[in-house]
Amino acid sequence: MSFTVIIPARLASTRLPNKPLADIAGLPMIVRVARRAAQSGASRIVVATDAQEVAAACAAHGVQALMTRADHPSGSDRLAEAIEQLGLADEAAVVNVQGDEPLIAPAMIDACAATLAAQPDCVMATVAHALTDPSEFANPNVVKLVTDKAGRALYFSRAPIAWWRDGAGQPNQALRHVGLYAYRAGFLRRFPTLAVSPLEQIESLEQLRVLWHGERIAVHLSAERPGPGVDTPEDLERVRLLLQA
Repeated sequence: MSFTVIIPARLASTRLPNKPLADIAGLPMIVRVARRAAQSGASRIVVATDAQEVAAACAAHGVQALMTRADHPSGSDRLAEAIEQLGLADEAAVVNVQGDEPLIAPAMIDACAATLAAQPDCVMATVAHALTDPSEFANPNVVKLVTDKAGRALYFSRAPIAWWRDGAGQPNQALRHVGLYAYRAGFLRRFPTLAVSPLEQIESLEQLRVLWHGERIAVHLSAERPGPGVDTPEDLERVRLLLQA
C-alpha cells in the first residue's frame, strides 16, 4: 500500500497566532508533525501552506512544502489544490495529517490509510476511539460519531451521540472522532465542487458534506487515544513538557 501524507498549515489562528511556527523543543511545530508522519509508511510527506514563513521553516529542515492559495475554506480544499500540484492519479491515497498534531502516532496514520484501502466502496477513511469521560461526551469541542455495523460513519456531531436514554447522559459505547483522514485523490478533486451541506454549516464539520452527498466514510476504531493536539497556549505548554520529559 502506497500513500502520500499532506499536512495543511496556515498561519491564521484565533487562539494561537502563528501556530505552525511555534517552537517545540527546538523545532517549529509543523516540522515536528512532518517528522512524526515520516515515521509512518507514507511514501511522501508534503506540507501545503499559504505562508512563505511556513514554507521557509520547512525548507530549512528538509521538509517538502507547497504554496497554496490563502482563500481555501477548509483543509480538504487546500489538499485538493495540493494534489493537482503533485500530479497524483485519481486512485492514489492521500492522508491528511493536521498541522497541530506534533504527537500523532505513526501507526494511526498507517491504520487510517489501510482502512481506506480495505473498503473500496468508501471515498474516505477516518479514526475514532472509545469515549468514556462524561465531561468529554457533553463537550461541544469534542466531536462524536456513530457508525453502522460495517464500520462506516453514519453521523458526526458536537452533540452527545448516541444518547443513552436510560443512562442519564452517560456515554455508552460512544466514540470520539480523531481528525485524521485518508482520501482517494479522485474524490479530493471532486470535493470543492460539492455544494456545502446545511448540516455542515450547523455543526461546523466539513465531513458532513461528504455524508450529505451520499458518499461513505470508513472508520478505523483505535484502541488508543491520540497524543494531545495544540489549539491553545496551554496545549502548547503541555506538549512542550511532554517532549522535554
